[in-house]
Amino acid sequence: MKASTLERRRVVIVGAGTAGIAVAAGLKRSGPSLDVVLIDPAQYHYYQPAWTLVGGGAYRVSRTRRVLARCVPKGVRLISQAVRALDPEAGHVELDDGQHVAYDCLVVAAGIQLNWGQIKGLEQALGKNGVCSNYRYDLAPYTWELVREFRGGTAIFTQPAGAVKCPGAPQKALYLAADRFRRQGVHADSLQFRSGAASIFGVGYYAEPLGRIMDSYQAQAHYDNHLVEVRGEDRVAVFESSRNGQVTREEVAYDLLHVVPPQGAPDFIRSSPLANEAGWLDVDKNTLRHTRHANVFGLGDCISAPNSKTAAAVKNQTPVVVANVLSTLEGLASTHTYDGYAGCPVTTSVGKVLLAEFTYGGVPTPTFPLDPRVPRRSFWWLKRSFLPWFYWNMLLKGRNLPQWHKKRDFPAGVPSVQR
Repeated sequence: MKASTLERRRVVIVGAGTAGIAVAAGLKRSGPSLDVVLIDPAQYHYYQPAWTLVGGGAYRVSRTRRVLARCVPKGVRLISQAVRALDPEAGHVELDDGQHVAYDCLVVAAGIQLNWGQIKGLEQALGKNGVCSNYRYDLAPYTWELVREFRGGTAIFTQPAGAVKCPGAPQKALYLAADRFRRQGVHADSLQFRSGAASIFGVGYYAEPLGRIMDSYQAQAHYDNHLVEVRGEDRVAVFESSRNGQVTREEVAYDLLHVVPPQGAPDFIRSSPLANEAGWLDVDKNTLRHTRHANVFGLGDCISAPNSKTAAAVKNQTPVVVANVLSTLEGLASTHTYDGYAGCPVTTSVGKVLLAEFTYGGVPTPTFPLDPRVPRRSFWWLKRSFLPWFYWNMLLKGRNLPQWHKKRDFPAGVPSVQR
């Protein structure tokens, strides 16, 4: 088309990941005639929560990918382009080819940006030289290859500082690998978890039991430890840490290096008028409406709300955004609210999962009346079997489940480790 502006759309959704498709499907279920457009350049849609299982040899990677066009809800138009800019004052989105898509309501669900290039030498080393990551479809199988063929030496698992998609995933990779080593009778000379965070988990209620599980594998945990360089051909990882204002660099030889890259808001959000000072889409943490533009909403990993960035959070954010967008289109107030719920099924071994659930402020709010600090086989079934089925057949179809999570009381003492 030669025109610089496409026809105006009632609802434009930027991003066709979990959040974008779920909202599009929910809107079409509520209003079948509603005009909805999805914008995303991707060819495939991925069920990313299973990539940790792929790296642990417990799931086929092919089952995590589907053609994006086939995932788009019926009646929703897909524009297969990247977004160059967001202009809330003009009420349009600028595409890569220079065209503009105008909207009555905008939903930004663009996910999180993986910044592989921020670590020197990492991009050149990935997928070879013993360097793997469960954060990419093409790399997760290499994680399993390295774990399966590991015969001893040093295995290092990293986590960057700051926001991370599924913050439990970096340690999940270690637990599955360590459990496989144990089952195969392989002894790691040094098993290390090196994290830029200050502790093993951001919610204190779950930090102590997870710390005990880390200890049970005899893994050395290093915090405020930042991966800054990978020299793949030499199989050396370089870390920096700071104490009393002094920065220390440490070169560590490895045999297996699982890397989680630094992450942040997508560049087109960071540079837009919709971003906060940290670059995230600036939304009210309860209504998920933008703090300055009443016809803009956001959900998923790209927003400023202080919730954990997980698919479980998206599940609970989706009905809130759907309801509030529909209210806005009708000229009504946004009355539906999100309580910050997030869930993180931490695979502590092959066959057991610790299901960490919590709301804003780190308040433990488990769905089931079972002590959530205990890894359970039933939660492994939930993680490996039920949740993928729910994802493809319900969440992406605009269906959902009731919210059963709530604050529950359990004995004060931390249960014994049952990894």
